[in-house]
Amino acid sequence: MNALSVKIDTVALLCAAKMRPTRQRQALAQLLFWGGHRHVTAEELHREARVAGVTVSLATVYNSLHRLTRAGLLREVAVDSEKRFFDTNVSHHHHLLDERTGELSDVDEGELLIAGLPDVPDGMEIKSVDVVVRVGVADGR
Repeated sequence: MNALSVKIDTVALLCAAKMRPTRQRQALAQLLFWGGHRHVTAEELHREARVAGVTVSLATVYNSLHRLTRAGLLREVAVDSEKRFFDTNVSHHHHLLDERTGELSDVDEGELLIAGLPDVPDGMEIKSVDVVVRVGVADGR
């Protein structure tokens, strides 16, 4: 455990999200939130849980992640039609995806300027703009 890691009150966290604090959910919440901000897929969290000795189905992991997202405790980041990350940093920010490694990292909002947004229909407003910048090895290297 690093210096920034703290044990969290998983019961209070789950109750605030209107989720029954089962042992499985408490274990998943501890894995998700104990070490600060992170990006994780459901499959990665499922693997971490199994390594930690937590018996939990992948379906339970998905259901828990989606409920935590609806409760505002996670942010879902779709990087393509098949891969989604869950981000414990729910503040507005953008992402950088390393296509070689599949690693997703944060880009501070001030580091990316967005201009030229389209007009929206009457009665509508832009709620947010989410950007995933994809990086890979430069050609010829």
